[in-house]
Amino acid sequence: MRELTVGAGFVRGLMRLAVSMGAGEQEMSQRADIQPPDLLDQDKRIPFRKYVALMHAAKLACKDPALGLHFGEAVDVSEISIVGLLGRASETMVDAFAQLKRYACLIVEVEVDGATADDRFAFSPEGDGIWLVDTRKNPNDFHELTESAFAHIVCSTRHLGDTPFVKAVQVTHADPGYRAEYERIFQAPVSFDCTRNALRLDPAWLAKRFSNEPRYVFGILSAHAQALLTSLENAHTTRGNVESLMMPILHTGNVSVDLVAGKMGVSRQTLFRRLKAEGVTFQQVLDALRHRLAVHYLGGKKVSVNETAYLVGFSDPASFSRAFKRWTGSSPRAVRSKD
Repeated sequence: MRELTVGAGFVRGLMRLAVSMGAGEQEMSQRADIQPPDLLDQDKRIPFRKYVALMHAAKLACKDPALGLHFGEAVDVSEISIVGLLGRASETMVDAFAQLKRYACLIVEVEVDGATADDRFAFSPEGDGIWLVDTRKNPNDFHELTESAFAHIVCSTRHLGDTPFVKAVQVTHADPGYRAEYERIFQAPVSFDCTRNALRLDPAWLAKRFSNEPRYVFGILSAHAQALLTSLENAHTTRGNVESLMMPILHTGNVSVDLVAGKMGVSRQTLFRRLKAEGVTFQQVLDALRHRLAVHYLGGKKVSVNETAYLVGFSDPASFSRAFKRWTGSSPRAVRSKD
């Protein structure tokens, strides 16, 4: 089973909140096995298990059992993830929820009851209104994520109006002993030990228009989010894993099947079989990676042809030139000299 991940911005947001409440950053980093430099790039991925460890450690250090709720209340999603920025640039609440549904995995990956991660949040029209249902599997194993997710949704949009748009809250976990905090933050009736995690929404709010951003801003953010989503999806394919392992050693020219398979902890036969199931061979993945990087390096015009040959794993510039012409139909020098 692949390892689930969390956006570094999300982890950094929790870390900063905990530190502001008196927790020691070095102690939190050690307990969660998180290196501070890993949190500098908001889009970097951090193992989900480390986020869980950080939450548990921070709750103890801050002496705050309701830290999950307070994280969602205190930290706006737009400060920690592009998903929040997309929501703010959306024209209506229903559009914002559509972005949440599509890109929620950029904040945090979870297992869901549906076929794909896109199925995590679902609208369920019922007699008493419209419910937004979180279909995360085994939510009680880490109920703090339910708390922070719902608090983020509610508190990050509270500035849009005085009337609460959430009319009721249902959660599957038992009352954790701080019901008053739930009621203060959600400003709606809260039911514990339910069969689902869900928010009942005011239908009028779904059509509420609130974006003050030009439409081109939404387009730019959407394109970036889609690129991040594609990268995340590729990272969970065998091809994506192989490419990520090839990248740091490509310049050595020693990119062999045995070496990559060993780093993945599988046999070469297993690696061949997994790549075949995705419709590619090991050599095709290597060739395509070299091609893509060579075009990138030469297009930037900051790396010479010989340096590019070395960076993509060719010890002989002539061999690189032949490969490049096979890939593109042009010589590398001709491509680099273009304006």
